[in-house]
Amino acid sequence: MSVPQYNMILAGPVGSLDSYIQAVNGVPMLSKAEEFALARRLNDENDLDAARTLVMSQLRFVVHIARGYQGYGLALADLIQEGNIGLMKAVKRFDPNVGVRLVSFAVHWIRAEIHEFVLKNWKLVKVATTKAQRKLFFNLRRAKKRLGWLSESETEAVAKDLGVSTREVNEMEQRLYSHDVAFDPAPGDDGDSNDTPYAPAHYLPTAESDPAQLAEDSDWSLQANDALLAAIETLDERSRAILESRWMQENKKTLHELADEYGVSAERIRQIEANAMKKLRSALTPA
Repeated sequence: MSVPQYNMILAGPVGSLDSYIQAVNGVPMLSKAEEFALARRLNDENDLDAARTLVMSQLRFVVHIARGYQGYGLALADLIQEGNIGLMKAVKRFDPNVGVRLVSFAVHWIRAEIHEFVLKNWKLVKVATTKAQRKLFFNLRRAKKRLGWLSESETEAVAKDLGVSTREVNEMEQRLYSHDVAFDPAPGDDGDSNDTPYAPAHYLPTAESDPAQLAEDSDWSLQANDALLAAIETLDERSRAILESRWMQENKKTLHELADEYGVSAERIRQIEANAMKKLRSALTPA
């Protein structure tokens, strides 16, 4: 099939996952010769149309693999999308000179991307971090013959088949069948009909008591206070005394009291106060 025909499929309306699956299933498979020829064009000429054709020819295979991971409760569309990323990585690294078909080479990359997606999104807490734990995670479900917890003999058999210890099997089984607990569950989510505020969120401090914010506010207050005192020191003695009497003493004086004290009018005291305040604002305003 020519490249333009592939583009028509991609450009066609895809209103649902079923429509997408139907579309990719309608893409004809490539022969070995066609596949290798396209791969050489990609490797030798960096032909993106060849890469697109190779990817399109294997999209149905990605859907087939993704279906096998539906038991983890994740959306099939997301699994397919991650598998498609793995397929594109495989196409980029595919070497036709080795003689292996693309489908055989790509399966590792497709599964690797889906595995990573499942492990990141299946639970809030990672259930498998080492290579052995990952192998156990994806094989334990298939190894179980029935629902419910494994018996001692079944645990030993699974451990032997997968090359891990019985302790690792027991731990992984507990992780598989545990469930996440909401950090701030709605009333009744924990099975208790009493609306008791025991969720962790109820013990969190409010935004006003954030240590970083409190420290920042404290620093700002100290700096502002130091700047104000420095600005006051630049005033003449009379202006400074009037401001202190009007604003910085517990028993503040009135304009008339200060007028009598300095032998001037109340209006003159008001002017001196206004000029002093203007100088302070100017000194405290950033340049």
